[in-house]
Amino acid sequence: MGKRKRTKTARKSHSDSVRPGIVGPMRDVPAVIARPDYALTGQPADRASRAIRTESEIDRMRTAGAVAADALVELGRHVSPGITTDELDRIGHEAMIGAGAYPSTLNYRGYPKSLCTSVNEVICHGIPDSRALVEGDMINIDVTAFIGGVHGDTSATFLVGEVDPTSVRVAKAARDSMHKGIEAVGPGAHVYDIGRAIENHAASEGFSVVREFIGHGIGEQFHTSLQIPHYFDPRNDTVLRPGMTFTIEPMINVGSNRLEMWDDDWTVVTKDGLRSAQFEHTILITEDGTEMLTLPTSGEPAEDLVFTDTIATGT
Repeated sequence: MGKRKRTKTARKSHSDSVRPGIVGPMRDVPAVIARPDYALTGQPADRASRAIRTESEIDRMRTAGAVAADALVELGRHVSPGITTDELDRIGHEAMIGAGAYPSTLNYRGYPKSLCTSVNEVICHGIPDSRALVEGDMINIDVTAFIGGVHGDTSATFLVGEVDPTSVRVAKAARDSMHKGIEAVGPGAHVYDIGRAIENHAASEGFSVVREFIGHGIGEQFHTSLQIPHYFDPRNDTVLRPGMTFTIEPMINVGSNRLEMWDDDWTVVTKDGLRSAQFEHTILITEDGTEMLTLPTSGEPAEDLVFTDTIATGT
């Protein structure tokens, strides 16, 4: 789940294309599963966060990341015309619960569901509901798992049946932009190196980068004070050090990067109604580079499900 940049606000409106459906009740979590501090109240504790994780935290984040990634892979297998986003929420919820994890988004600042499902022009934070996917849709599924006292956060954009070439192109650009950002960092790099690499690649493909929603530090807290913009600004000069953990999750739009927000105070859509795509991994800065903490136990991330040889011929 992306973090809203503190200096921006978004105007409320409804998209002309994807419309809100019926949102079902929050799903139950067995009492034996450990909960984050906001599970009951909806409000995360206001406490200072450390930038550097301990070895214990990192080990536990690998577990949380694998749980989230495994759930995302399972969700990808179910993306097809006719399935509702609420049914995807059930599948993801049960996958995390089955692994002994709490779905991190559930009641985070009042968010009502166990994952985010952002369809077509929805940029981020789409709430699962009664809307069924149709042939030609694209959907970002954002999964975060809390287990062992830490969070693991990942997402991928899946293509629903036969999808138009522009949608394939923007999905690939989002995936590749994320990896460009990952490749740009390591110990001693700056946060702005991430944004520069992402923005340069997206622009080279003719697409724009969302600015209001960004990557974030993560660990025992879902969102820490560390901000990871996906665009270049030399003021984002924080030096990256071994032990830092954060998400890289660029949201790439076909058209303008301007956005609007629905009156549910969560769902963010492109202002021009054109499509948006996103991919995300949780990253650790190591002594000599980076490690992706959100790899599934199979070793093949969910993004590999998206770009099959058949789909690739549509570009």
